Amino acid sequence: MGRFLTVGGVAFVVDLGLFNLMVFGPGQALGHKPVTAKILAALVATLVSWLGNRHWTFSARRTHRSGRELAVYVGINAVALLVAPSALYVTYYWIGTQGPVAANVASIVGIGIGTVFRYVGYKRWAFPGGGPQP
Repeated sequence: MGRFLTVGGVAFVVDLGLFNLMVFGPGQALGHKPVTAKILAALVATLVSWLGNRHWTFSARRTHRSGRELAVYVGINAVALLVAPSALYVTYYWIGTQGPVAANVASIVGIGIGTVFRYVGYKRWAFPGGGPQP
């Protein structure tokens, strides 16, 4: 659990950092499209977390089929990826609360909910264990 949370912490910093850079940073490259920025940041953070989880957190449970693991991992994250942008969408467009604090609170809530789903999914489906290590 500690390794999962550490990898998740790094991915969290990547996710939130990239999001803030794209929306509120110099030039506000995606300031007018916060949901798009959130999706892009989450995709980069997903790649970072896959590498960390495969090679550190679940290294004893990984199989020799890295392609299958990555496909399942991406599938789990595709479902979980809907949570954070949805929280941000609700905050921005339904509630009408905008700005850095509201955006980051919505992002953190979405990431938290997605984290629980990811851990269960990774352990159960992406890195089920079994089989000798390559």
